[in-house]
Amino acid sequence: MVIITAGMIGVGKTTLTTLLAEHLGTRPFYEPVEGNPVLPDYYKNPERFAFSLQIYFLNKRFAMIKQALADDNNILDRSIYEDALFTAENHKSGNITDVEYNIYLDLLDNMMGEINATAKERPDLLVFIDADFDTILNRIKKRGRDYEQIENDPSLEEYYHRMWNRYREWFDDYDISPKIRIDLEHNDLSNPEDALRVLDIIDRKIANV
Repeated sequence: MVIITAGMIGVGKTTLTTLLAEHLGTRPFYEPVEGNPVLPDYYKNPERFAFSLQIYFLNKRFAMIKQALADDNNILDRSIYEDALFTAENHKSGNITDVEYNIYLDLLDNMMGEINATAKERPDLLVFIDADFDTILNRIKKRGRDYEQIENDPSLEEYYHRMWNRYREWFDDYDISPKIRIDLEHNDLSNPEDALRVLDIIDRKIANV
């Protein structure tokens, strides 16, 4: 199976991806954040670096989903299927021009055509993890990436809130594969009992799939 985890910045996707990979004895594909040469600059100057960032992420996620679909079993930490959500928000906010946005959409369409032509075509399960907005902010603060902190840029709180709402809409509309929503507001993955409870919920969904 190929499972993808999705959710808001800071909600716990990477932690869940690691737990799932260990639990299922398979390979995790992590979101290309660490070592990303564009991401810190984007937070400093989104108008200048938004398009470069989205092309960087799109290219990496395209390579990841192709490799994952070609292998037997994999877990992906965020995927190409939610990439356009961030690009659309950057376009709406004026960080990406109409011309850049259309270039991105054409490129994404070409990539999706290639993915749909593979033998597997699509993932087997989307695991969407969610929490209330205050919990998200606390977790962003706790992981401590300087460029993500509201204390350094108060405008980020509005951006995070927009993305939090957009993610919920995106999950409602997602229809590429079976999907499940996991509540991480009342389940802390650092707590072994909570982690086992979440894994059990996913195990039962996998069995149904």
